[in-house]
Amino acid sequence: MNILLWDLGRTTLTPAVFDPSVAIFPVWTPDGRRLIFSSDRAGARNVFWQAADGTGAVERLSESPNQQVPVSVSSDGRRLILTDVGPKTAEDVTQVELDGTHRVTPLVQSPFAERNGVISPDGRWLAYEANDSGRFEIHVRPFPEVKSGHWLVSTTGGTRPLWARSGQELFYVSPTGALMRVGVERGPSWAATTPTLLVKARYLMRPIFSLGRTYDIAPDGQRFLMIKEADGTDQTAPPPQLVVVQHFDEELKRLVPRK
Repeated sequence: MNILLWDLGRTTLTPAVFDPSVAIFPVWTPDGRRLIFSSDRAGARNVFWQAADGTGAVERLSESPNQQVPVSVSSDGRRLILTDVGPKTAEDVTQVELDGTHRVTPLVQSPFAERNGVISPDGRWLAYEANDSGRFEIHVRPFPEVKSGHWLVSTTGGTRPLWARSGQELFYVSPTGALMRVGVERGPSWAATTPTLLVKARYLMRPIFSLGRTYDIAPDGQRFLMIKEADGTDQTAPPPQLVVVQHFDEELKRLVPRK
C-alpha cells in the first residue's frame, strides 16, 4: 500500500513515495511543499515526511514503539497533530513540533479513545473525536492550553472533524455517514450553533480504518472533495466487472448453425 499523486492539470497519476514498505495517511504541509505520512519502514508505523516533488531524503519525524498516524498540520506549519495508538491508553491526540527538535507532546490522553485531532485555522481550538460517553462524539478544547476548557460539539455521535478555511464552521461525519455542519462564532470564548445536516449520506465517508478522513475541503473553501459511491449508497455492492469471453465465434456457430 503506497501513496500516489493525481495531477489535476495533466490528469496523470504518479507514485509519491518510492519504498516497498507501507506508506499511508498522507497529509500536506500548508505550503504544499512537503508530504507527511505514516510508514512501517523502520519498525512500528511512525511518521515521516519528504519533499512533495520526491526530491531529497525521507526524514523521520517520530520514533516510538506505538503506531502513529498523522492527521493534520496547524495553519502556521509548526505543529503536526497525530493519533498515537499505545497499549495503555489506546488512541491519544498528540502533537509533534515540526522544527529541528521534533518534540512529541500528548495533548488529550485518557483510558478512552481520542483521535483525529485538527487545529482551527486561527490556532485557537482543537477539535477531535472521543468515546468517553460510550460512543464517539466531537469535542473541542482550547489550543494549546487544552486543559483550560472542554466542550461537546456533536449531539448524536460524530467522527472525523474538519474546520472550514474561515474557521467559522466545523464539519464532521454523523454515524449514518452524513456530513454535518456547526457554525462557530468568533469571540473570546467558545460558542457554536446546533449541528445541522449539510450533505446527505450518499458518499463514502467511513473508511475501512477508524483513523483518517475520506473527505476534505478545497483551499478556497468553496468545494468539498469526497469519494462518490459507484452504485448509489450501497457500500457492500460488488465493484464493476469486466467479463472476457474467448472463442465467441465457436459459441455463435453452435447457437446459430448454418443452413
